Amino acid sequence: MTMEEKTKLLIALGAATAANCIPCFEHLYYEAGVAGLTSEEIQQVVDLASKVKNGAHIALKNSINDVMGLKEQHDLPCSAQSDCSC
Repeated sequence: MTMEEKTKLLIALGAATAANCIPCFEHLYYEAGVAGLTSEEIQQVVDLASKVKNGAHIALKNSINDVMGLKEQHDLPCSAQSDCSC
């Protein structure tokens, strides 16, 4: 069973967003339009990828603060607290 093209493009758009790869996103955005993805579908995946990326950044900052012996901790942007990212 193969993944449908729209699903592949949504995953790739999310990955490009999380990786800060603007040329990748621009290329995939064009491909997504050709494949019939809507702006709303693309925005949903961009928003989700941004949340994951932000969670990973906060988890990194918390780990660095632990290593440095600092007490400052930041809440993760997830519904439940965790020792790891979203």
